[in-house]
Amino acid sequence: MVTQSPAKTRVVSFNANGIRAAQRKGFFEWMERESPDVVCVQETKAQVHQLTDEAFHPQGYHCVYNDAERKGYSGTAVYSRVKPRAVTTRLGWEPVDGEGRYLQCDYAGLSVISLYVPSGSSSEAALEKKFTFMKLFFEHL
Repeated sequence: MVTQSPAKTRVVSFNANGIRAAQRKGFFEWMERESPDVVCVQETKAQVHQLTDEAFHPQGYHCVYNDAERKGYSGTAVYSRVKPRAVTTRLGWEPVDGEGRYLQCDYAGLSVISLYVPSGSSSEAALEKKFTFMKLFFEHL
């Protein structure tokens, strides 16, 4: 667990392509079976007010969601066995803030980031958006 040693913490990352679809396909049953310490989720495609079913708040985990402003789009989440000491969801630039692409949870001796990078595959403009994102994110790091 995070309280023991950050080096022994089991962190997994998962692109959900919709957290509700992932739930229907057994994502939370997988979490229960595998019992990771931290799970980072990208592309939740839901807003927290749409996730009232207890399945989206699994027992034994603290849940933090960062929604996109646009419904059904983007979004990130972190599920962790230990409650984060601090949570950061905004970096002060787009598309990160408005699209819910960055979620940082800080624990004792460990920071975990669930990051959803723009793909850049649909057009030259999309590729430029991705390059800009990566440049700004590299400066942030």
